[in-house]
Amino acid sequence: MIRVLIVDDQTLVRAGFSALLAAEDDVEVVGEAMDGAQAVELAVATRPDVVLMDIRMPNVDGLEATARITADPRLAATRVIVLTTFELDEYVFGALRAGASGFLLKDLEPVALIEAVRVVADGQALIAPRVTRALIEAFVNATPAPAPADRAPSPGPDERLQVLTPRELEILALVGRGMSNQEIAEHLVLSPLTAKTHVARLFLKLGARDRAQLVVLAFETGVVPVAGS
Repeated sequence: MIRVLIVDDQTLVRAGFSALLAAEDDVEVVGEAMDGAQAVELAVATRPDVVLMDIRMPNVDGLEATARITADPRLAATRVIVLTTFELDEYVFGALRAGASGFLLKDLEPVALIEAVRVVADGQALIAPRVTRALIEAFVNATPAPAPADRAPSPGPDERLQVLTPRELEILALVGRGMSNQEIAEHLVLSPLTAKTHVARLFLKLGARDRAQLVVLAFETGVVPVAGS
């Protein structure tokens, strides 16, 4: 059973999502919150598998609530899906950085919402890979580099990558391009189990919660080149 917490400041939106998800045999709606502060409280109390998180809310917004939830060790198993009206909402940049597992547009089809909850709960893939990739690329391009100090040495490889083997770096690049474990296995002529094991080691070595964080890290460190760079 997938336990879901719904967070939105609009009562009708919460009611609609709740009715849709509650109709599924493998989904249980464990609570509804109208702002970020209440979302954090309910997340701690109910320990959901997935939080559907609106971003633009009064008081504590979804960005801050996402950061609090993903930083809480009691909620290490909880995944956050950001809900937004715009494909490239600037608030989503920070949400992914804060640990959100992906994002959905509010005008999606009902069946897509249900499938997204199942996918994120299973930890197997990003939501809306095309849009998510474009968003991450835009965010990385928009992040200013620190000003170099006088006569500073040329920067070396990102320290976070030094714990990885060449094969793991290759796997990280493929995850960053949006490939599933099955696609990675086919691309590298590996067994699906071997590909899954490599990805699991990336989670462990890089301290990533899920594939979304691996994708962000792949862009940030240059393992996957940003379009136009």
